[in-house]
Amino acid sequence: MRHITHNMKHKTRKKYRQGGYITLLSVLVVGAIGVSVAVSLILLGLGSSRNSFSLKQSNQAKALANACAEEALEEIQNLLVYEGSDTISLGQGSCEYTVTRLAAQNRNIVATGTVGDVVRKVEINIDLVRPQINIVLWQEVNDL
Repeated sequence: MRHITHNMKHKTRKKYRQGGYITLLSVLVVGAIGVSVAVSLILLGLGSSRNSFSLKQSNQAKALANACAEEALEEIQNLLVYEGSDTISLGQGSCEYTVTRLAAQNRNIVATGTVGDVVRKVEINIDLVRPQINIVLWQEVNDL
C-alpha cells in the first residue's frame, strides 16, 4: 500500500510540473502577442501623426499660394502695367508670385506657397484688368 501511495504522489508531482511549464509557456506566448500588438499600435499612431502634420503643412502651403495670388491681383489692380515678382513671408512659411504681361490686358500669375518641404502652386490667367479684373482661370498646378 505504501508503494502505491508513493507512486501516486510521484505522478501527481509530475502532473503539477507539466502544468507549470504549460502555464509558463502560455504566459510567455500571451505576453509576446500583447507586446507585438502594443508596438503595432504605437507605430500606427506615429504614422498617423506624420500624415496629419504633412496634411496641415500642405493646407498651409496652399493658403500661402492663394494669399500671394491675391497680393499679385492687388498689384495689378493698383498699377495697370504691373509686371514682376515678389516674395512674402507669412506665418510658418513663405510665398512668391510672378506676374507676366501677355498682351493688352492679359496677365498670367504663378504663385507658390512653401511650408517646410511642402510646395503648392497656383496659376491664374486674366483677360481683363479694367474696369475690373476678370479671372478666366484659377487652378492649382503641379509644376510649370
